[in-house]
Amino acid sequence: QEQFVESGGGLVRPGGSLRLSCVASGFTLNNYVIGWFRQAPGRELEGVSCIDYDDTKAYYEDSVKGRFTVSLDKATNTVFLEMNSLKPEDTAVYYCGTEEAGWGCAGPLRHDEYDNWGQGTQVTVSS
Repeated sequence: QEQFVESGGGLVRPGGSLRLSCVASGFTLNNYVIGWFRQAPGRELEGVSCIDYDDTKAYYEDSVKGRFTVSLDKATNTVFLEMNSLKPEDTAVYYCGTEEAGWGCAGPLRHDEYDNWGQGTQVTVSS
């Protein structure tokens, strides 16, 4: 079964940092665009960032631009999301998925264009 396994979440104070990992299970990431999304309680799935596996072009939604950085480790088939200057409003379950509509890594990110979701990893920003 093709899916991602996300990890790295936790509880962090405002202003802190976390690094999330997303490992592809059952498939390789060649030719894919991988997106990071998040879902806060009572809210819809929201786009965060994406990266093109082949040319490493990245995109960030305004809510995280300048604070989050997406990157790849092709040797381990892993996508990372480095999150700095975290805010309480970043609290959510974070997921990654592959872009399936063929539009590439571009915004605004639409969750209905992505698939192969993992189980997610919880990020809580609180003092």
